[in-house]
Amino acid sequence: MKRSSLATMSAVGAGAWCAARTGRPRRFFERMARDVRAVKERDPAATSTLEVVTSYSGLHALWLHRLAHPLYRCGMPIVPRWISQANRFLTGIEIHPGAQIGEGFFIDHGSGVVIGETTEIGDNVTIYQGVTLGGTGKESGKRHPTLGDDIVVGSGASVLGSIRIGDNAKIGSGSVVVHDVPANATVVGNPGHPVLLDGQRVGIPDIDYTHLPDPMAEAVKCLVERIIALEQELDEMNPERRSKRRSRIVRNQEMLEQILQFSEGEGI
Repeated sequence: MKRSSLATMSAVGAGAWCAARTGRPRRFFERMARDVRAVKERDPAATSTLEVVTSYSGLHALWLHRLAHPLYRCGMPIVPRWISQANRFLTGIEIHPGAQIGEGFFIDHGSGVVIGETTEIGDNVTIYQGVTLGGTGKESGKRHPTLGDDIVVGSGASVLGSIRIGDNAKIGSGSVVVHDVPANATVVGNPGHPVLLDGQRVGIPDIDYTHLPDPMAEAVKCLVERIIALEQELDEMNPERRSKRRSRIVRNQEMLEQILQFSEGEGI
């Protein structure tokens, strides 16, 4: 059995003290069952409950956080952070004990995930490896994002600052999101911007990806044209050598066109 599994199971009883102190009903095991169902519903590789419980580091990280969070809310010193750091060591996932996470949360291939202290996550949210839900500086107060329900955050994405991600939104892999995202939107890019909203394309029109310009070729072409213009100015300054220089310009231009084959922005 994995180290994260052993650590999780050995710590399961730690939440009882805080549950009694806060007066909240103890539904830890019910939430564990809901977490397992979320994995089986969203990961086609999950073949059995035993496999999910013993082999999914994202699930173990979530359970350890569910132990640390009530202790943090109760004001217990140091111990919640110890649990968080043990969680990071065992699973490769760092979740601050102050983060608020809803039901049905699923971390798929969770290595490298970081979730900050004031992050708020709704229900049925899925995030993939390398995701950062972080802040943008040393400001105090609410400095991490708020995610609504039924959100998917792709691998390597960063959602930064005290922003809100609307329900049913999708964040593309590798995106850097620093502004609010409306509900039912798909966001990509750095900085992230919506490309789909309620199933409709937004922003720039469709691009013909088979005829994209080559920026390097265009830059070299501009330089060549400028050199030709300068040589023509020299012709005017040296009339005696104009014919010789002009023949050289024509010869060089023909050679460049043959070698580089410029034509309406085509590449080298």
